[in-house]
Order: sequence, then structure tokens, then C-alpha cells
Amino acid sequence: MADSDTITGLLVVALEDAWAAIRSHHPDVPDVVLTVGSGSTNGSGLTLGHFAPNRWVRGEYELHELFIAGEGLQHGSADVLGTLLHEAAHGLAVVRGIKDTSRQGRWHNERYRALGEELGLALTQHSKIGWSVTTVPDQTRHQYRSVLDELAFALVAYRRREPERRGGRKSNNNGLTGECDCGRKIRVSFGAYGAGPIICGLCDGTFLAADV
Repeated sequence: MADSDTITGLLVVALEDAWAAIRSHHPDVPDVVLTVGSGSTNGSGLTLGHFAPNRWVRGEYELHELFIAGEGLQHGSADVLGTLLHEAAHGLAVVRGIKDTSRQGRWHNERYRALGEELGLALTQHSKIGWSVTTVPDQTRHQYRSVLDELAFALVAYRRREPERRGGRKSNNNGLTGECDCGRKIRVSFGAYGAGPIICGLCDGTFLAADV
């Protein structure tokens, strides 16, 4: 068993406690095997989390997987809770036999929107990924106040994003690319990026460096 005083131990315990709290409020949300790792493999895009049905096997039973990306931990406890609730909505869809996405799982439809709202999320529509831009409103933050406190205590480190590969070389003379959770990208100088967080006007997310 992981030492709960380590960075990994604190993080895993906080994430598992958060999922347990979500399930206590919404019993249809399924149990999962929690994994944490890179959401920016090979520098191509960024995945903050996923819910993958029946990925694990325990004897004769199959278990669902909940993945949380280390890159998203720098966004803070409310955004991490938002990612957990987002994936919990996908879990509800699996349990209830609801087709909540299309286009290889990228487009989040109206059925997904209803599930997300049931779990307390506020959702807005993106032209490319549907009802996938989620935020945690004040009422839901209040409901999960103790979860947010535990997450805030545990989020002491985050994973640096993988470098973006461009023809086998990393660009370092013309600034960097910043990418938001909703898929928008901007090009900024290193100085502008280092001066402070750059906030997306569409989803209120933070642009993260894609090639540093």
C-alpha cells in the first residue's frame, strides 16, 4: 500500500476519495480502477482524463478504468473535480446503456449534456467536440467542499507536458504554442507565457505550453 505521506500517496488517496464522494451522491456511477499518467503522449494534443469501460480484469470480473492526466493537476482542485465529474458522466452513460458520444468519442451529444448536468456540472458547447466544455458551479463546489479541500492539499506537483514534435526538432526561437482544454491554440512569446496564466475566454481554462 502506498505511503499516504508521499506525493503519489496523497494524490491517489485524494482522487479515490473524490470518486467515492461522487458515487455517494450518485450511486449509479460505477466503481473504477484509478490510473494516473501522461495525457500528452508524443506531444500530440492533451487528454485530461478518460473513462474506459471494462479495461481491467479481476478473476472473472471486468472493471472500468478512470484515467487522470498529471498535466491537468496544475489547474487546481476545482478543475480536477470537474474532470472527475466529466468522466463520471461517461460512467453513468455506460451503466445506463446511453450513447453519449460519437466521432470516435470526441463529440459529446445532448444525452451527455443531460448526464453532466445531473452530476452538477455546467456545460457549454464547442463547435468541434460538442457539450464537452465543463465547469464546476458554486453549488457543486459547496456540495464537494471537503473533497476540494483534500484535493487542494494533495495537489503539490503536476506533470510537465511532453514536447510537441515538429519535423523531429523542437522550436525554441519563435515562442511557443499554448493549448487550452477546449482545443483552442495560440502562439505566444516565452516572456508572455512566463508572465502569468493565460485564460481562455471561451471555457475559462488555462492555456498550457505544448512545446516546452
